[in-house]
Amino acid sequence: MFDLKISGGLVVDGTGNRAEVMDVGVIGDRIVAMGDLIENGTEEIDATGRIVIPGFVDIHTHYDGQATWDQEMAPSSWHGVTTVVMGNCGVGFAPAAPDRQEWLVGLMEGVEDIPGSALTEGMTWNWESFPEYLDALEGLDRAVDVAAQVPHGAVRAYVMGDRGAADEEPTETEIARMSAIVEEGLTAGAVGFSTSRTILHKSIDGELVPGTTATKEELIGIGHALKRAGHGVFEMASDLLPEWNEFEWMGDLSRETGAPVTFTALESPIKGLPFKDQLAEMRAQNRKGGNIVAQISMRGTGLILGWRSTFHPFSQRPSWKAIADKPWEEQWQQLQDADFRSRLLSERGEPTGSDLQLIADLMETAHSMQYEMLPGFNYEPTVEESIEQRALAAGVSPDEYVYDFMMRGEGSGMIYFPLLNYANGNLDFLEGALDSDDCVNSLSDGGAHCGTICDAAATTFMLQHWVRDRAGNRVPLERAIRRQCHDTARLYGFEDRGVLAPGLLADLNVIDLESLELHLPTVAFDLPAGGRRLLQTASGYDYTIKSGRVTFRGGKSTGEYPGRVIRGPQAVSIPPVIASDSR
Repeated sequence: MFDLKISGGLVVDGTGNRAEVMDVGVIGDRIVAMGDLIENGTEEIDATGRIVIPGFVDIHTHYDGQATWDQEMAPSSWHGVTTVVMGNCGVGFAPAAPDRQEWLVGLMEGVEDIPGSALTEGMTWNWESFPEYLDALEGLDRAVDVAAQVPHGAVRAYVMGDRGAADEEPTETEIARMSAIVEEGLTAGAVGFSTSRTILHKSIDGELVPGTTATKEELIGIGHALKRAGHGVFEMASDLLPEWNEFEWMGDLSRETGAPVTFTALESPIKGLPFKDQLAEMRAQNRKGGNIVAQISMRGTGLILGWRSTFHPFSQRPSWKAIADKPWEEQWQQLQDADFRSRLLSERGEPTGSDLQLIADLMETAHSMQYEMLPGFNYEPTVEESIEQRALAAGVSPDEYVYDFMMRGEGSGMIYFPLLNYANGNLDFLEGALDSDDCVNSLSDGGAHCGTICDAAATTFMLQHWVRDRAGNRVPLERAIRRQCHDTARLYGFEDRGVLAPGLLADLNVIDLESLELHLPTVAFDLPAGGRRLLQTASGYDYTIKSGRVTFRGGKSTGEYPGRVIRGPQAVSIPPVIASDSR
């Protein structure tokens, strides 16, 4: 008898093969049989009319702090994710000298918009080295498995102190020590190393992430830790400025170490190489023996603008700045006052005095790039749906339209502003990448950008938009599941998941694809110390199963937490397999 039997679902196994109606039998934490199964299950799920797919593997998250206190690991776990990789973009919390703990919190708060007060209250800091951090993670069971990468920023500060934090050039001895620390982390179970090379990533004090301007010698010197350890991915976020020749050193690093190098590939109207050129440069290096993989986002990297978000179009105007730090009740009272409204609308934003000036200017003036979020919102909006056109049709100024829209629902109206990864009013530029083996679906940033971006629902968006609803070219269901399950898992050496097959982990989702629906983002204050975050729920997830145990039923947590810490690559351990006898 099976511990769990899922019957009659359309099984999309993650390999890209055609979906088939069949049963899935589970014993313990493993799938043991698939087909037309006679045996019963102690627990049975009727999946008739549903799709049965592997649990999603999300390789670009920032749960480094949240994973130390949160068993549910929301919001990613709400969207069928059963495995997360964190420690991306060069930021994280180990290694951490005692006198650097507060600094690391400020670095994460600035780069990833995670409230520093929540991190300070939520983390116990019962670690210093990276191996000790992994041990600390073992102390909490979760709804998902977690894997961690060694972050460049923390390593640099640990080895070089203030010089490392200030992005000064290291000595050969310091490079060797950083490489040794990374190797130590990999040997203990880290799944990679990450770094950031974008000027948009700064600490709460405006400092660049340590390593942003690192030389090729430093990067490759650290990269050799992956070769010595025998595993690991080198992950990077970069502005990809043409004069930096980023792909040259990425190619050299992958060829010298044998390790895969993965970078965040985004279409950007601000600067850097166009998306198509990024892929072309990557492929040129791979033809020379490199192993570079592009991480792509399936929708625009959209700022969510609203009165209670981190930003909105009036953020830099004097009247708002005068009340920005006041309690919401006082802000709401002011916002309803006609004189305040008139005054705010008559002002213009003050200079930010930072690299965010261009973004601030666009938020205030680029109404052709902003869209009102209403129920059933389409994340591939047209020009006609822009705030600019809505305001024109209503006979009001764009500022007036934005103000009044954000006042809806007692101040809960939100504006979508796809600053990155949205070109010519559509997502057509992604179509080729979504069908390319050198690209993986990524960049959800789960756990990060708590008050600005809400992309942890990327997996649900993939199914709802790209597979089911998109007006343009769509992605076949089988290919979409492979991209978000098999391909992401295999990049990090997770051979035991991402596919439904006897002997592999019983990580599954049972989904009503026809009724799958993303709900509008909401603002919650449920982090430690009342920290704010944007959350987005979905309907249509009947069951999420992690390691053979039902963790979510009807989108609600069951209180089961079978998730563990992943240490390094995961080989397949084949248990006795029950034959899939026919009835």
